[in-house]
Amino acid sequence: MILLSKNNSKYRRKKFVFDIAFRANFSMLDAIISILVSVRYAMEVPLINEQSFPTFEDFQHQNGMVYRWASEFLMMLGYLDYKEGKKLIDKTMKALINLGVDLHDNIQKVEREDEGKTDYKMSRYACYIMAMNGNPKLRQVAFAQNYFAEQTRRFELLRQDPERLSVRSEISEGNKALSKTIARHGVSDYARFNLAGYEGMYGMSNQELAEKRNIDKEKLFDYMGRTELAANLFRITQTEERIRSQKLQGQYQLETAHREVGKEVRNFVEINTGDKPENLPKEMPLNEMKKELKDVHRELRKVDEE
Repeated sequence: MILLSKNNSKYRRKKFVFDIAFRANFSMLDAIISILVSVRYAMEVPLINEQSFPTFEDFQHQNGMVYRWASEFLMMLGYLDYKEGKKLIDKTMKALINLGVDLHDNIQKVEREDEGKTDYKMSRYACYIMAMNGNPKLRQVAFAQNYFAEQTRRFELLRQDPERLSVRSEISEGNKALSKTIARHGVSDYARFNLAGYEGMYGMSNQELAEKRNIDKEKLFDYMGRTELAANLFRITQTEERIRSQKLQGQYQLETAHREVGKEVRNFVEINTGDKPENLPKEMPLNEMKKELKDVHRELRKVDEE
């Protein structure tokens, strides 16, 4: 494959068409054809066929590492707003950290003198994780996800959300903070306190929920989707906030608060999902998803090393 440099006229022409196509927010094929039909004589560019569209590979650069600029890849994904794009970059970096993948090997912050802006060099794998974290309602994101699924032959990962790893990590930290708080506020039986939260949110104990889902009760969080994990994180953090703000004290008051917050979260989940929390679907276990994503890392790194 011939790499296209920034000074290459073919690159500039493709980037021009590419930028306008996505700013117009319709399909890339229709955008390119309509643009070229209207300006072909002024630009002296012949109509192109489907095989010559600018692709992920066309925006590859190499200087010590094979990389894509985050700004260009974000545009490929349909993210034209800087703040939204930066959020996606941050989510990608957090996902890489939670996967235990070397961050510097995959994302490097750079001050681009030629563009006069801050940008990021991203490995193929970082682009993959970014696409996985993107909004699938954007057709460009869906296209990128399918592109990588074809490349890695791991179609089952298309349904998975790497952000689950981040939320699961936050739950662990949240539970630690809550444990310290309830200990200071007079709870002696943590199991009963924990049971109250599950009864409020799920209408059953954690043991009953585990039996309903046919999994170990100690691994309940590992099978939850992002929405359910986020709901449990909200239950944990808001219970701690209520204990602090209302200056609650003792086993009974704290159990009551946990149960009430659980019920409030339950109602919130039902309103927004149309389903009860206990009926939300199981997802691929997090340890399995993490292993699959690490395997993808090794495979995509080999592609760039070829």
